[in-house]
Amino acid sequence: MFPPYYILNFDIEFDWQDLKLFEREALILQEISHPAIPNYLDSFKVDLPDSKGFGLVQTYIPAKSLEEHLQEGRTFSETEVKQIAKALLEVLTYLHSRQPAVIHRDIKPSNILLSDRSGNHVGEVYLVDFGAVKTTAQQQGGTMTVVGTYGYMAQEQFGGRAVPASDLYSLGATLIYLVTGSHPADLLGDEMAIEFEESVNLSSDLINWLKWITQTTLKKRPSSAEVALKDLENPTFVESKLVIGQPKGSKIKLTNKKDKFEVLIPPKGVSFRYLLLLLPFLLTNVVLGFMAFIEPTMIAMILY
Repeated sequence: MFPPYYILNFDIEFDWQDLKLFEREALILQEISHPAIPNYLDSFKVDLPDSKGFGLVQTYIPAKSLEEHLQEGRTFSETEVKQIAKALLEVLTYLHSRQPAVIHRDIKPSNILLSDRSGNHVGEVYLVDFGAVKTTAQQQGGTMTVVGTYGYMAQEQFGGRAVPASDLYSLGATLIYLVTGSHPADLLGDEMAIEFEESVNLSSDLINWLKWITQTTLKKRPSSAEVALKDLENPTFVESKLVIGQPKGSKIKLTNKKDKFEVLIPPKGVSFRYLLLLLPFLLTNVVLGFMAFIEPTMIAMILY
């Protein structure tokens, strides 16, 4: 369950970075309002003989995190995964459309809450833990800081850069974890792309969509959460249905390669009618060629 309060203690393990993130979360929560984000209620200073620090109070959410649901053995159907994706994309559309844009930077299963199922609905979805939040205004004028969780972080975040599409990558990695049960870092291929297709039983549309939002190259991802949501609801990807094989009795050669599909069509054969038209020309050239290799006396004998 998500607690309605959070205490930052000044103990021996205290890190000033923790205080910075704590203050940032309190500030951001005061400025945003969305039904899928816990409301800020209050913050206070803790000054007790055996405990000193700060406290943050938020609305209580009676729900477990996705991480907890998975650890308890809960599985998710394709329909439920889409419902979770849609709910979070609507939250991200709200955050990213603010001026300046609010980038969460740490979307992962433990930061997403999900209430119990209700009929055919997966449950209510909530996004929490805004300590890692960064606004585009802060990013343009401040020092770059690497914040996020390995496996769920887009590659650009390792360089201290975060943009709205970075949240889309984290969302995709989270959803892949839901459908595979494997940490995204364990599914990375040679080119650092998450390879999950062989581990799931999903429609090609959803597989292609997940691959799209988890592209390692920033420019290849959706331009916004709104675009990603629109494509999730109305897929535009077209999967090739071609069956690779040699057509019976055909000289056309088909080759299926990893990155391309080759079709080699031989030149059209010469028709019999065309051969008749060429016959005089061909015979003349044959005779002239023959005569070029024989003695002049033999030519005379042939002519007479």
